[in-house]
Amino acid sequence: MTQGPNRLFDEFAKLMTDAAGAAQGLRQEAETAFRSQAERFLTDMDLVKRDEFDAVREMASNARMENEALKSQINALERRVAAMDKATKPAPKAPRAKKSG
Repeated sequence: MTQGPNRLFDEFAKLMTDAAGAAQGLRQEAETAFRSQAERFLTDMDLVKRDEFDAVREMASNARMENEALKSQINALERRVAAMDKATKPAPKAPRAKKSG
């Protein structure tokens, strides 16, 4: 009769091991399904990937620096043109006195 309780515990332990294995498999399936749904959701949202975002950000930064350099060149050229206009403009003539008649 001493075999009874040990056998019961062995069967119970085997049942728990099987249940734990089934729970582990169920968890993996749930994770896979969740990951699949999340990827589908993110794809539908039309999000930008990080490497694409970084590339566009770098392009924008380069364009901004180039724009600033071009602004500086334009300002320098406008100052030169203004200085040349002043140098080539004839001095204003003094008003002539009217002859009285």
